[in-house]
Amino acid sequence: MGKYRYILFNKPYGVLSQFSDGDRAGERRTLKDYIPIPKVYPVGRLDWDSEGLMLLTDRGQLQHRLADPKFGHSRTYWAQVERIPNASAIQQLEQGVIIENYRTRPAKVKLLEPEPTLPPRNPPIRDRKSVPTAWLELVLTEGKNRQVRRMTAKVGFPTLRLIRVAIAHLHIGDLPPGQWRDLTSQELELLLKSVGCGM
Repeated sequence: MGKYRYILFNKPYGVLSQFSDGDRAGERRTLKDYIPIPKVYPVGRLDWDSEGLMLLTDRGQLQHRLADPKFGHSRTYWAQVERIPNASAIQQLEQGVIIENYRTRPAKVKLLEPEPTLPPRNPPIRDRKSVPTAWLELVLTEGKNRQVRRMTAKVGFPTLRLIRVAIAHLHIGDLPPGQWRDLTSQELELLLKSVGCGM
């Protein structure tokens, strides 16, 4: 292993993407409940009510570069939405929608058919028998606050469950919720190359 750590973590629902909860210590789960490694920090955030892939490292230069919009690395999300989005809604999401005076960058969006097989969420989403749901895959190159949820709501299909399945070429694969692993040497090499960092 080199002198730095690079870790992938599958964040469960209801966990803060930080190691402490300040004054509310003990009230909510944090990364400290899952990752017993000192001095690693998340690259970017994942909302408390979102699930999925997080990258953590103790290498400041990599954190800085991955957070820099000019590198624009992709993030892939699976969003379970209320009702079945039509072609027009998908096209709007792809072209960019206006959220609070900001137009989102073009995205790649598709309906996932068949629906992905995923571990159940705890607690489960609210299920309304009269309202069907669908899964969308969205590939974004930016990460504004609650962006996917705001985008799908804007086109009339609110997000019920949101999972980040990939950051650039790093995929969640079969990593179970609440588990972490080190990057493979191949994953690390590609990642560092993509942002111009040496080993």
